Amino acid sequence: MGGVGFAMGVLGGLLLAHAAYATIQYRGMLKIVEEEFSGPPMNVVVELLIAMTLCMVAGLTVPGKFLSILPDSDENRVVSLPANLDFMIFNHRGRVLPFDADLKFEEIEHLFVLRHLFSVISSDLLKGITQ
Repeated sequence: MGGVGFAMGVLGGLLLAHAAYATIQYRGMLKIVEEEFSGPPMNVVVELLIAMTLCMVAGLTVPGKFLSILPDSDENRVVSLPANLDFMIFNHRGRVLPFDADLKFEEIEHLFVLRHLFSVISSDLLKGITQ
């Protein structure tokens, strides 16, 4: 269903773009005939509703199957269980992001030193070019 959902999302996006273009054309036509804009025509409203429905279906089907968020579910492993049970952290899709949380302070400091050296070198090069 992922390919069909993706196609529905693309079609919904194209319909949204077409509805915007049709509204712009309609407003331009109203300016020519010197009438006031009171709202988009009914066919544009219907097109927007269809596009919204397609985009919502695509947003629900493309990411994959839903996982349980119940705390007593076997599919979930609780990462931390604080004394205050209002904030419980479960597994989520953020773990696939390319973020390395193990960067040490020295590595970050080296990055800042390299950035400073790059800015000094580039400013010296710019001074040489402008002279």
